[in-house]
Amino acid sequence: MDHDDDQHFDIGDSGAATTYPLQCSALRKNGFVMLKGRPCKIVDMSTSKTGKHGHAKVHLVGIDIFNQKKYEDICPSTHNMDVPHVKREDYQLTDVSDDGYLTLMSDNGDLREDLKVPDGALGISLRSDFDGGKDILCTVMKACGEECVIAIKNNAALDK
Repeated sequence: MDHDDDQHFDIGDSGAATTYPLQCSALRKNGFVMLKGRPCKIVDMSTSKTGKHGHAKVHLVGIDIFNQKKYEDICPSTHNMDVPHVKREDYQLTDVSDDGYLTLMSDNGDLREDLKVPDGALGISLRSDFDGGKDILCTVMKACGEECVIAIKNNAALDK
C-alpha cells in the first residue's frame, strides 16, 4: 500500500480539512469563499467575458467574517476556489469576566470561556444588554480554526 497520495491535503486540528474546493462559477453572493487566505462572505461578484479564446473571469468581493476587512480576487470561472467549512452555533451568555472573556453555555449545558467580547458596536451592546439583566444568545461563527461572536439577540425563550 502506497500512502504518499494522502500527503497533499490541508488537514486541520480536528483531522478534517478546513476548506473544500468549489468551481468559481458555482459560487454565489452571500456564500463563503477563501480570499487571500481568509474566510470571507461574498458581498459582490461579477463575471466578465474575455476575448475570443479566453475564459470568463469572475471578480469576487468578500468581507472577512472575523475582522470585516474587504478582500477582492479575480479567477477564471472554470477554476476551483477554496470554500471554508463555516459553522454557526448559538450559546446562552451566562457571564462576562472583568478581563473581557464571555462565559457561554451550549444547548447541552457545556460551558466555554475562551471567547472575548467582540469589538465595536456589537461588544458595546452585548455589555450594556448583559449589565441590564437581559438574557442574551450569542451567535458564534467558526471557520478555519477561528471563532468569534458575530451576532447577539435577546433570548425570548427565557423572558417571562
